[in-house]
Amino acid sequence: MNIHVIGGGLAGSEATWQLVKRGLPVILHEMRPGKSTPAHKTGNFGELVCSNSLRANNIENAVGLLKEEMRRLDSLIMRCADEYQVPAGGALAVDRDGFAQAITKAIKTNPLVTVKEEEITQLAFPEEDYVIIATGPLTSPALAASIQKFVHQDYFHFFDAAAPIVTAESLDYNKVFKASRYEHGEAAYLNCPFTEAEYKHFWQELCAAEDAPVKDFDKGAVFEGCMPIEVMARRGEDTMRFGPLKPVGLPDPKTGKEAYAVVQLRQDNGAASLYNIVGFQTHLKWPEQKRVFSLIPGLEHADFVRYGVMHQNSYINSPLLLNKNLSLRQAPHIFFAGQITGVEGYVESSGAGLMVGIHVAREILGEKPVDFSRETALGSLAAYVSNENVKNFQPMNINFGLMPPWKGEKRLKKKEKNALIAQRSLDILKDYINILLK
Repeated sequence: MNIHVIGGGLAGSEATWQLVKRGLPVILHEMRPGKSTPAHKTGNFGELVCSNSLRANNIENAVGLLKEEMRRLDSLIMRCADEYQVPAGGALAVDRDGFAQAITKAIKTNPLVTVKEEEITQLAFPEEDYVIIATGPLTSPALAASIQKFVHQDYFHFFDAAAPIVTAESLDYNKVFKASRYEHGEAAYLNCPFTEAEYKHFWQELCAAEDAPVKDFDKGAVFEGCMPIEVMARRGEDTMRFGPLKPVGLPDPKTGKEAYAVVQLRQDNGAASLYNIVGFQTHLKWPEQKRVFSLIPGLEHADFVRYGVMHQNSYINSPLLLNKNLSLRQAPHIFFAGQITGVEGYVESSGAGLMVGIHVAREILGEKPVDFSRETALGSLAAYVSNENVKNFQPMNINFGLMPPWKGEKRLKKKEKNALIAQRSLDILKDYINILLK
């Protein structure tokens, strides 16, 4: 009997870690760097292909709660994220290269891990083996076809997009100022303020900019949580000003007043030499990105070290296919983890990998299964993707709406209720910790 993990991304790396820390050997199959994807640049495990932000870090936010649950269950991804954190106000952002290198080192230097740099194109493993499919949203076409044939279900897909990155030294600091919204946490973002005239000119040029050709994709399938900035702009003149360009809580220190709109830049590496344009996932042609984004105040002479790219994200119809432990109902020795299950986001993908690693390990070791409660962030994600009653299944970020509501005091503010829900979750998690980390 062997354990195969297919894919060295966040979910696959986390699943591998949870298995080997329990003394179980793992064969990790990763096709990179020999064969890459349209979005990856390296052969490192856990490479972040979009933003370098793991989003909010406080437990009154659902993704912050998920992070804390994972920390308490000894998550490799969270350990590396905390070690390579860069300033981002109330969010957890990482030096993407240091983060991925740390994950890669932890996996490759573990004597229980055998890394095979190869593309898996067929689900052709012995039935006595355990298989964890963690190939993510960029599953290779050959393997995707094999999975689709195996489960007899159609794939869904949607667009995802990565934001451009610029060098810090190329910005105009006579226009750009450093601040976090509402002065929350340290001043971690660089802010580019628009006048009304500047914004309207930028909006017009962005709406008219030329998209890169989209091949073999459905143009209508855009995931709302990662919408290309040009798609957002074309929905209306003020749509961006109520989204990623909202100026509230960011007064310009030169005037003491809020600008008409503000573009934020977030630190992308530990040396603070690179910044990504927050919310500017895009599928514009690269020359168009240079032309239009240089209209942002302070970015007139910006040096773009990475332009935005767009790629297909594929995921299975999990509610029809998976048990709550994320195993395949028709073949319980096969598990799915990460974004291929329809969880959306870096942290959610890592959390799915953590759960699958634990489930497989306990089954092999003959230990009692652990059923993560829906009152925990982890359990609520597993319940969502395995709920047969979910209709029109779509990718989902973690949110408090997936968890049972607070049944105590009704007149509490939203943040207060969220804090109580989070504390309820962490209290429940103590029971799992006693079992899993004994």
